Amino acid sequence: MVRCLAFMALCAALCGAQELGEYKVERAGSGFRFLEGPVWSKDGHVIFSDTSTNKIHRYTPTKGMELLRENAGGPSGNALDERGRLITCEQGRRRVVRSNAKGEVDILAEKFEGKRLNAPNDVTVRKDGHIFFTDPAFGKDDDAKELPFYGVFHITPKGELSVVGRWPKRPNGIALSPNGHILYVTGADERVVRAYDLDRQGVATNERVLITGIQGVPGGIRTDEKGNLYIACKGVAIYSPEGKLLRNLEISENPSNLAFGDADLKTLYVTARTTLYRVRLDVKGSAQIE
Repeated sequence: MVRCLAFMALCAALCGAQELGEYKVERAGSGFRFLEGPVWSKDGHVIFSDTSTNKIHRYTPTKGMELLRENAGGPSGNALDERGRLITCEQGRRRVVRSNAKGEVDILAEKFEGKRLNAPNDVTVRKDGHIFFTDPAFGKDDDAKELPFYGVFHITPKGELSVVGRWPKRPNGIALSPNGHILYVTGADERVVRAYDLDRQGVATNERVLITGIQGVPGGIRTDEKGNLYIACKGVAIYSPEGKLLRNLEISENPSNLAFGDADLKTLYVTARTTLYRVRLDVKGSAQIE
């Protein structure tokens, strides 16, 4: 099913164009259980998780769907590092792992201060190798929770784990500004986006609330080359870097996460329940890893 959406405000705000623009929302694949964590690979495919079936898939526009990994630990968010290795939040196993093309898996984070992580959910990687992830405990009973907070964490290129933020309520999606100087985190319960300034060592300061009153539960978040924020919520909400709502893209199912992809990074891939959607835009996404 293809649906045409008219975006006057989106064109003016994002692309600088004055004429009406039409954007197609189309299904790249469906029949899944609960999709999450899309990330685009420069090898020409988008990788994403089906959390409920414990699998990781990849979609190539010229080939279609392929199974990438089974028994994947209840996978959720994914990212790629500068060497093309896959970083995955294994929500079921309560850890963050890195896997290479051979399928070899290294554990990057499993415990903090001697206590097991809640259930890592989403992850992003800066171009210099610093990794940031959220740890909200989705799908876990309170009795299983060992940490006294919901966390946003940082892993240095040397593998050192530290906490960015100790949240009383659950964080969800996570993304970086195009220059890697700002970290954005969505708050699932508060329906907000918080921002942090990052220095060259990945140390976060100046925590602040950037966006409030998001419609629906905010999940994944991404930025385009202009610094605008795209949030999976009730549809895909697009905000300026200053936090002003620009437009909302309507999607048939509630989105969980999203990623820019294709060779020009002008296709927005959206995971939404049972379906992977794709939307062509006139604006380029910011590249996690070049």
